[in-house]
Amino acid sequence: MLLLGAWGIRRQGAIWRDEAVTYDMAHRGLADLGGTLLHVDVVHGLYYALMHFWFAGYDVTLRGAWGDAVGLRLPSVVAMTVAAVGVALLGERLVGRRAGLCAGCTFALIPVVQQYAQEGRSYATVCALVVWASYLLVLAAARPRRGLWVGYTALMLVACLLHEFASLALPAHGAAVVLARLPRRVLRAWLLCAVTTLAGLAPLAVFSTRQSAQISWLMWPDPVQLLTFAVLAVLGVACARVRVRSRGPIGLRALGVPLLLLPTLLLLLLSHVEPAYVDRYVLYYVVGFALLAGAALARLLRPAGESGQTRGRRLRWAVTAGLVPVVLLPVNVHLRSPDSRVDDVTAIAHALGEVAEPGDGLLFMPSRRRIWRATLPHEFRGLYDLALAESPSASHTLYGTERSGDAIRDRMLATRRIVVAGDPDGQPVDDNDQEIAKRSTLHTAFTICHTVQVRGARITVYGRPGACGGGG
Repeated sequence: MLLLGAWGIRRQGAIWRDEAVTYDMAHRGLADLGGTLLHVDVVHGLYYALMHFWFAGYDVTLRGAWGDAVGLRLPSVVAMTVAAVGVALLGERLVGRRAGLCAGCTFALIPVVQQYAQEGRSYATVCALVVWASYLLVLAAARPRRGLWVGYTALMLVACLLHEFASLALPAHGAAVVLARLPRRVLRAWLLCAVTTLAGLAPLAVFSTRQSAQISWLMWPDPVQLLTFAVLAVLGVACARVRVRSRGPIGLRALGVPLLLLPTLLLLLLSHVEPAYVDRYVLYYVVGFALLAGAALARLLRPAGESGQTRGRRLRWAVTAGLVPVVLLPVNVHLRSPDSRVDDVTAIAHALGEVAEPGDGLLFMPSRRRIWRATLPHEFRGLYDLALAESPSASHTLYGTERSGDAIRDRMLATRRIVVAGDPDGQPVDDNDQEIAKRSTLHTAFTICHTVQVRGARITVYGRPGACGGGG
């Protein structure tokens, strides 16, 4: 997992918009960060604070040699490596050493695991915490001790504080305890841990409801993400049918199947009330698949003292399993290219720096694309952000605050050339006064000088009549 996480970690220097948000928030002072979280993105507040301290050391020691992209992603690589270790130990505890090794390797080879191992967001860390909480749950079920339950509660609480939807692992753990038919004292202990976790999460959950507009962009789940879950769910349930002997009171199926299915199904159910489904919110569901697939693979590959027909069947399974990494190689190579993410903030900043001239006006359309300047602010020097009223840091927001539509129009009309960093064709447009003023003024008073298409963006230079010379 560590090697796969390090492979192509720079992604040719590409950083996408969510990672740019992490970079911006982590580089704000703690006071500014706290002020911002009161208005926006409080659900990621703990992660931003941890990344703030990480960058405080990284920028001084390693940034010059490794760059910003590595700094953003290295904590996720380490976290996913820790998760892989936990999956292997969990598989060993549930079934045996060979099953644990196969489960850990299966986990590391899953493309979505490699994707989020190389992303500067909290999802890999949440996954690692849920894995190790599951491990402590299995240990506590076998030999109940106060220290194990305290550790389980602490890990789950931190996971939930890093991302609220980590709480959907609790129903999966509860189902495992019930399906294992454990003594009532174990069930009561788990219930106390779950209630304590939810009580610790409650203040954040209540406060974050004030910021629910942040996920207003979510619509019906992405078909590719749904297909990925469906494939892993079907394969995981099929693997669960392979007979294996569990070693502890919580069996492989009792934990693996609920962990694979329940978090995603519950999130999909919630999405019928309010759109909320993104696969990375419950990334840890792949742990259930890895445990089931690893145990099945270990059973099929075990040394055989049986008939030639059975040995032949096991050999075919072994060859098939060996071909999986080869089949997935194109997907994994793609995940390490700039084209694997929605946009490329680095390429956008460089393209804008090439076409702009000192003194040009600058507009972001929509305003939330102002995050594109967070990682490479020097590419925007000499340009005047015509719409900006107060910077993101000063306004305690992610994207800054903008002037009124009339004020933006007046400033645009006083400018000869304007560079617009906007979404590519086919994206929905915002209908607030500021965006309407930008679009209408560009249409009526400016002409297009030239356009550059970049991954996830379109850079367009507009000029007043006779002002389109130069600029690349």
